[in-house]
Amino acid sequence: MTHDGPRPAQSPGEPHAPQGPHGPHAVHGPGDPYPDALPEELAGLLAEIVPPGGAFRHREHIHLAYLAVQRHGADRAADKVSGWIRHLAAYQCAPQKFNATVTRAWTEIVAQHMAAAPGADFADFADRHPALLDKRLLVRHYTARTLASPAARTGWAEPDLAPFPWRAARR
Repeated sequence: MTHDGPRPAQSPGEPHAPQGPHGPHAVHGPGDPYPDALPEELAGLLAEIVPPGGAFRHREHIHLAYLAVQRHGADRAADKVSGWIRHLAAYQCAPQKFNATVTRAWTEIVAQHMAAAPGADFADFADRHPALLDKRLLVRHYTARTLASPAARTGWAEPDLAPFPWRAARR
């Protein structure tokens, strides 16, 4: 990949907001010399949720899931967020950071909370559900070993500590 400017330093496990060669969240057209440019929808969402010079951390992941559920519905949101997070991981030259189970689980958790108590906006939603801003929430459902497994990284792994209530109801 070729970039005209430096990328911000990354903290472990948390990709920063993409800083493209033509500014943050740059989007380019066909034949563009920057093949890692972000899709237009994702770039727009990032511009909305990541403050200037800010990082894409857990709160921004939750906000992205919230917007995906809001705009695409609960049924399509997990696939949308998975595609976006994969793109961001590749953009940051860190595709190994993507975990399909973690992404789907968080998106489903957000969707369930949104369905139970719809809110006006993300700030209101986050205020009403502060537990969602704790990135350790998944350890109630999964062991670290399960989440680190190849199956979890590439597909869906069922929780091995406590099932998600909405998934248990579907069985």
